[in-house]
Amino acid sequence: MTTVLIVDDQQLQRMGFKMLLDGTPGITVVGEAATGAEAVRKADQTRPDVVLMDVRMPGMDGIEATRRITASGSRTHVLILTTFDLDEYVYAGLRAGASGFLLKDARPEELIAGIRAVASGDSVVAPSLTRKLMDAYLQEPAPATSEDPRLSTLSEREREVLEAIGQGATNTEIAERFTLTESTVKKHVGRVLFKIGARDRIQAVIFAYDNGLVHPR
Repeated sequence: MTTVLIVDDQQLQRMGFKMLLDGTPGITVVGEAATGAEAVRKADQTRPDVVLMDVRMPGMDGIEATRRITASGSRTHVLILTTFDLDEYVYAGLRAGASGFLLKDARPEELIAGIRAVASGDSVVAPSLTRKLMDAYLQEPAPATSEDPRLSTLSEREREVLEAIGQGATNTEIAERFTLTESTVKKHVGRVLFKIGARDRIQAVIFAYDNGLVHPR
């Protein structure tokens, strides 16, 4: 059973999501919140698998709430919901630890699939959109910093896989690039995420960019 906390300052929006999710087998709504502060408190109380997080709310916004929830050490994943495609707040949310985002006008089946994907530790941002996101947001070169020590824990192949993830490549594309089976690629990806401490592929993309393995176009 996947548990969900709905966060939105609009009551009608929360009601709509709750009606949809309550009627979906395998998903249970464990709470609702109208502000970021309330979201952080209820996430700590209920420990949901997924938080559906609005961005623009009075007081603490969804970005700060996301940062606090993901920094708490819980296994709760945050799925940001936004009204605008490529909204600047979405990028900030991803950096704050969110596992992806969907538009609020997504079809019901897309929302449900997104919740299930995020709950399983996957990302709901497609590789093609990953490229678009990173290219649109990361316009300036990353600041020069010392190499993250986590990079030294990666094998040569794992580093190549991380670079490919950072470029938005799918498992199939990675398999073709390095002449590997997809099952082998999945194992490499899993080890990469574990070693760099990334919650999902989106966080791996950001890690790869921040460490200079990939650059915005």
